[in-house]
Amino acid sequence: MPIERLKVECRLRLEFRSHEEAEKVHRSVSLDNDGYVHSRVDGNAIIAEIHAQSLSSLLHTLDDFLACTSVAEKIVSGGG
Repeated sequence: MPIERLKVECRLRLEFRSHEEAEKVHRSVSLDNDGYVHSRVDGNAIIAEIHAQSLSSLLHTLDDFLACTSVAEKIVSGGG
């Protein structure tokens, strides 16, 4: 009997001050996420879904996504 591979997923909702800020941050990070993170803007938030074959892979992708989002948010908001 074959062993099924573990599949893990995570859904994030990152809220921003405005729809425009969420759009700018999303545009800034969406190209890097192709194939790893599926994301969209919903009002003033970015909704991101990550699917991975293992917990360590999910955590690595999540760490990268949050780091890139944090840098983009600082630039867009004028804080960095």
